[in-house]
Amino acid sequence: MAGYFSIGETKVRPGAYFNVQKNGDTVESGAINGVVAVLFQADMGPLGEVVELSRTEGYEKRYGTGGTTDTIREAIYGGASTIVACRVGSGGAAASLELTAVTGKATLKAKTPGAANFTVTIRNKLADSMKKECIIYLDESEFEKVSFAAGDDEVAALAAALKSSKNFTLEVGTSSGVLTNITQSAMTGGTAVTVANGDYSNALAEIEKYYFNSICIDTEDSDVAALVVGFLNRIYDAGQFGVAFLADKPSVELETREATAAAYNAENVGYILNADAVAGDDELTGHLVAAYTAGVYAAAEANTSITHTVTRYTELKERLTNSEMEAAEQSGCLVLSVSPDGGVWYDNAINTLITPDGNHDTGWKKLRRVKTRYELLYRANSVADQLVGKVDNDTNGRATILSAIQNVGNAMITEGKLQSCDVEQSASITADGDTCGFDIDVVDLDSAEHIYLTYYFQFSTVVAAATE
Repeated sequence: MAGYFSIGETKVRPGAYFNVQKNGDTVESGAINGVVAVLFQADMGPLGEVVELSRTEGYEKRYGTGGTTDTIREAIYGGASTIVACRVGSGGAAASLELTAVTGKATLKAKTPGAANFTVTIRNKLADSMKKECIIYLDESEFEKVSFAAGDDEVAALAAALKSSKNFTLEVGTSSGVLTNITQSAMTGGTAVTVANGDYSNALAEIEKYYFNSICIDTEDSDVAALVVGFLNRIYDAGQFGVAFLADKPSVELETREATAAAYNAENVGYILNADAVAGDDELTGHLVAAYTAGVYAAAEANTSITHTVTRYTELKERLTNSEMEAAEQSGCLVLSVSPDGGVWYDNAINTLITPDGNHDTGWKKLRRVKTRYELLYRANSVADQLVGKVDNDTNGRATILSAIQNVGNAMITEGKLQSCDVEQSASITADGDTCGFDIDVVDLDSAEHIYLTYYFQFSTVVAAATE
């Protein structure tokens, strides 16, 4: 494992440990992008466990569209390629429906608890007299369909067909034979789960097992936000790097929102100040804008900035004056503004860090540089960790470790993420026994975001002749 160490600390467990220091006072493990962790509520789907979903899989087939699943939707709209999804809550009951067979009854049952509105049709397949089909509808729309052999053993055939289903199962009991056809009969007994802050804590414990670039939640609740921030700080010490994107509703006073952002004062928290925008026919506020931004950040390569990245929003409901935006950004707020051609974009891609500590320079205030630095930490830690216990702690072994880390730095230089990266054996940690250390001197790149143009005009209309 990789983890954080304090200068002078001796660790108990073997592993590659990292420390971050500031260098100066001036302002082949590959990159993984597009991974967003989402905590949300739903009417169905695995509860309190993580499901990794690609953007093309369709979260609706696991969780439906009820509850706050639109948080997933917005992260995908922002650019997430992978969702580390965790439905929060506890309790509840799963819906079921008794199916009548020649002998006894079989029970069609949802695999997860929730109050989703399922109805079921069992009918002969029109195009194939040897087949029947079971169609399960969610809110009157077809949700899942399986075909099975018609005939003497339809109960067993349907049970076998549903074995590959992620959402439903057939409890056969002593039933057998032909199943009675039904038309959109309701599954009953499904009840909603309950959700408390402890359920978010439990979900975070599951999320910790997975890599992600950013994390978002389905609420503006300050207590839940505090849980997420504390979680990120804790897993940082264990070598896991991510940024939370949070927001409040626009009904909260502007000064209160600014104070909230300033209080975080953290490199791993992005706080969207004026999270109130329109996309199509929908007005999106608070956590939905934060989820979209989490997707934008996760998808961005570490050699790019999301400053002046145009969003999918067609209208910004809360537009700020220049002085309001300057005050907000000095408080660590990520502000939405309107571009010269009317698009809605991120005015300045910063996090909530206002006052870096003695080990962090001002580069940690920029989301691009945080992503670059987190990527370097992840990739270099990974290659070093893979060599733990695999090489001797002698000149050749240490050279192997040094070379592996240097290769990561060189790759990121080529990728346009670093300007330089020099790895040397540590000047402060003496190689002895099973311990060795390395110093990694890094200059990472930033985007050109402040461009100053000086124009010189003259009253005379005569153009001075060029001098040789």
